[in-house]
Amino acid sequence: MAWRIGVDSGGTFTDVCLFDDRTGSVVVWKVPSTPDDPSRGIAAGVEQGIARVGARAADVAYFGHGTTVATNALIQHKGAKTGLITTDGFRDLLEIGRQKRPDLYDSQVDKPPVLVSRDLRIEIPERIRHDGSVEIPLDEAALRAAVRKLRDAGVAAVAVCFLYGFVAETHEAMAARILADEFPEAFSCVSHAVAPEFREFERMSTVVVNAYLGPVMQAYIRRLADRLASLGLTAPPHLTQSNGGVISFDQAARLPVRTVLSGPSTGVVGAREVGRQAGLTELITFDMGGTSSDVALLSGGECRLASEAVVHGYPIKAPMLDIHTVGAGGGSIAFVDSGGLLKVGPRSAGADPGPVCYGRSATEPTVTDANVVLGILNPSFLLGGRMAVQYDLAAESVTNLARQLGLETMPTAQGIVSVVTANMARAIRVISVQRGYDPRDYTLVAFGGAGPLHAARLARELDISRVLVPVSPGILCAMGLLLTDLRTDFALTRLTLLNEAAWPVLQDAFATLTARAEAWFGEEGIPLEARHIVRTVDMRYAGQNYELPIPLTTVMVPPAMAAESPPSTPCAVQSDTGGSAPVSTITALATAFAAAHQRLYGFAADDEPVQLVTFRLEASAVVPKATFVPHPDAGPDPTDAITGHRPVWLPEAGGFVQTPIYDRTLLRPGNIIQGPAIIEQMDATTLVLHDMIARVEPYLNLILEAAA
Repeated sequence: MAWRIGVDSGGTFTDVCLFDDRTGSVVVWKVPSTPDDPSRGIAAGVEQGIARVGARAADVAYFGHGTTVATNALIQHKGAKTGLITTDGFRDLLEIGRQKRPDLYDSQVDKPPVLVSRDLRIEIPERIRHDGSVEIPLDEAALRAAVRKLRDAGVAAVAVCFLYGFVAETHEAMAARILADEFPEAFSCVSHAVAPEFREFERMSTVVVNAYLGPVMQAYIRRLADRLASLGLTAPPHLTQSNGGVISFDQAARLPVRTVLSGPSTGVVGAREVGRQAGLTELITFDMGGTSSDVALLSGGECRLASEAVVHGYPIKAPMLDIHTVGAGGGSIAFVDSGGLLKVGPRSAGADPGPVCYGRSATEPTVTDANVVLGILNPSFLLGGRMAVQYDLAAESVTNLARQLGLETMPTAQGIVSVVTANMARAIRVISVQRGYDPRDYTLVAFGGAGPLHAARLARELDISRVLVPVSPGILCAMGLLLTDLRTDFALTRLTLLNEAAWPVLQDAFATLTARAEAWFGEEGIPLEARHIVRTVDMRYAGQNYELPIPLTTVMVPPAMAAESPPSTPCAVQSDTGGSAPVSTITALATAFAAAHQRLYGFAADDEPVQLVTFRLEASAVVPKATFVPHPDAGPDPTDAITGHRPVWLPEAGGFVQTPIYDRTLLRPGNIIQGPAIIEQMDATTLVLHDMIARVEPYLNLILEAAA
């Protein structure tokens, strides 16, 4: 028997998913998070989970982990004291940034704090030109003096970013060697190893964020590895990246910037697999936890991969799933603003003290408190009885807020839910309507501890006709860790016009990237038959500031090196194998780019020159995953799963409605539930509105749809 464990450490709870690869059984477990040291909560959750299934630590064959440590350090500005070494004349680039504001009409908007103070940003005489030639040789003496100055200043991390370091690595490589010689105890990184792409500000921001987070992540990974080892786990641990894949702890420690969306990305992977089980590929994922909600759109069963994003005010050039986050979670605090309006979030009660109903001295009402007052959440306990709920405290807090608004208690509680629903709907419109997708064409996949609680109302707000609730929605991010592959990404910027002369550039770029991928496969010990690569080219019209990724499935390396993955989007380009079709490939690229531009922007400029900008290669390794089997149909009658009734405030139905309560663990495939209904389980609660039905499909997932 071998157990596979996935752990997702969130702001409020740490979720543990245990999968027995012999029997296919899945066991889930939740423990409170320990924000002061997340590794402590993780170790406790793993130890309790293993004990619950009667296993030994030696029985664990795989351990995967999604974390918010890097994200929280960046949000709270609790990274390491960092220094920056850059080209003469460029130390203020980190503050100058781009000539744009995050809020166009807000003249007083605050920029995020600069992660490296000006006195710790040191310029070095050196200059490499755009073609890779050396205009000014690197001043080695000045570089050594700069390193010593930073060492004496007490920095814990050093970032190096030279102009055009992504074209020629010579000077940055020399800086890395000198840092290792003069200041070996510091965490150091160079831009060509972290973000080998053009746009100097974004590249500098990325390498600085990587250095800023480096010592924090290294210390965390070391503590967690020690705790896991002390439990007796011998399986090599893995950490989730922002791109949805997993990497080793060692690589995560070197490139922490790639883990800033570690937690949310696994939820998208899990939702994709649940959708595939149900035969659904057009999905909008909705992950609502204690502090925030994360949404993403999957078209054709794949989530768009962004090569650049602004994370909490800091531009980061690293591959990450296109996930949009809004401060709307179960712990989001409701308040009255200066204009007398009801607002919810982004401030959150977090894990400590948590919502008022937890009885830990909090006084400000949260979304969770509103749901307790409305009767949607169990007024006595959560987590299957493991956590007591103080209904009176929740009701008192909502009543106090109601007095400020001049309303009654129940309409105020409903108002909190309505406001947070509107906030989440706005986030979904960002990743759908604003990018040319109609949310009505998609299924909403609701997960996270609070996702199923709000999914029905959110779907109604967006005119989405179908909601899919996984069998274990509260721990889907942890389960996603058991469904993902090892993965990393490589990139190379080479600006060239799209014509026949671009063919050698394209071949050379992908040959370089393939060599890097082959080295990574070797380091990870991946057998040839498990290697997969996907190639993509970022393209734009000459003069544009933004590129569109166009997948390219052209075999330009020996087939034995890697098996080609299928195209990931409808715009994927197919060409002849063997790298012998430059004309057809160039034509196909032009056609695919025009189609992508037409869809996103509504036009294609056929006469404008097109540029190839950045070449990307995704390398993945197929690893054994959790597999699930369908269950036989048990008929439509769900009566055996009813555990009782309670009054639930449903304004759509006229007020309090005596509503049946179902135990999710007792529902069977084929069961059909007529709303209104509440479906409870250890890790989540699902609300079925009065004009909806919920049916249980063969894999025990719930599908909510409008009643006939």
